[in-house]
Amino acid sequence: MERIILHVDMDAFFAAIEAFDHPELKGKPVIVGGLTSRGVVSTASYEARRFGIHSAMPMFQAREKCPAGVFCKVNMPRYKEVSGKIMKILKDFTPLVEPVSIDEAFLDITGMEGLLGDPEKIARQVKERIYSETSLTCSIGIAPNKFLAKVASDLHKPDGLTIIQADRVDTFLAALPVEKIPGVGKKTVEELKRHGIKTTGEIRSFSEHQLEKRFGKFGLRLHELSCGHDSSPVVPSREMKSISAEETLPHDTKDLSLLLKKLRDYADEVAESLRRHGLKGKTISIKIKFSDFTSTTRAKTISRATDTSQVILHTARRLLEDHPLPKKVRLIGLEVSNLSENTGDAQMHLFPIGADEEREGKIDKAMDDIRGKFGRKVIQRGDG
Repeated sequence: MERIILHVDMDAFFAAIEAFDHPELKGKPVIVGGLTSRGVVSTASYEARRFGIHSAMPMFQAREKCPAGVFCKVNMPRYKEVSGKIMKILKDFTPLVEPVSIDEAFLDITGMEGLLGDPEKIARQVKERIYSETSLTCSIGIAPNKFLAKVASDLHKPDGLTIIQADRVDTFLAALPVEKIPGVGKKTVEELKRHGIKTTGEIRSFSEHQLEKRFGKFGLRLHELSCGHDSSPVVPSREMKSISAEETLPHDTKDLSLLLKKLRDYADEVAESLRRHGLKGKTISIKIKFSDFTSTTRAKTISRATDTSQVILHTARRLLEDHPLPKKVRLIGLEVSNLSENTGDAQMHLFPIGADEEREGKIDKAMDDIRGKFGRKVIQRGDG
């Protein structure tokens, strides 16, 4: 049976969420990213892209290109929250959903036509569900494999729907610019063009041996893709191994109070994510990158898995304070790993949770409920 693969790609995801949360931003050039001098653009709205702004651009350049832009700090917990809603919607259509990142996923809908209709109808239903429940648009590519579906989803953004029929693959690839191939970077594009290759179809004029000699194993992959072949399956979500948060600081520092404030924010964010996914973790780690770009990781495994922000923070604080900092810190991060499902069986442990942890857990739950109703920014923990 010929496969039918959908690639769902949200449109300017972070910027679109900011515009939804702040309606006064709709229609304006919104740039989301790190707002310090070292920051980079994570996402730019389509209005901002008209000024030449793109992801990974240094933020200072974005400000130069679009001084009237609206610059927003990344709000990852909020983006993850919306992403979770979208992935849940996708799983209503098929169990074969493979999240690729926070804002895109592959769906295998092979054999679903009898239940849901033809592929185009299914794709339109997906778009309508996402928009009705999140007010966000997405672009969808439909094709016989993952490679072609991903290429297709990018062709008519935003709010696009592109179908590549199996009998049109050769014609489609003959005209597809090589820079549209996922995974082909700027240097590879330049090298291909030096050999007179401007379109994907022209890659086929070279043998597999010639491509492998010049580009290594990726050369073989290029040949395969140029023929429209991609047998990689859609793999449903794998078990989550860890949850983390980190950020490059505005300035290198040895100020412990500033570093502890960052760890407090990260502990709150990571613990909230653990609870949202029904998980607890036993190993708490902090990552430190110094001003000379050397880095170190410190970790501790606690006796009982937790999803409580204050337990995570207390452990991370000890990891930071128990070792003097030899030089200024450029980046600090926090990770919780060694995860397990939260089965709610704390009373069955040999040593029941203490009153303090139980109280903190109730505070976390109350904060989750408030944030769920009124947004994450409405309530924050103090510095106590």
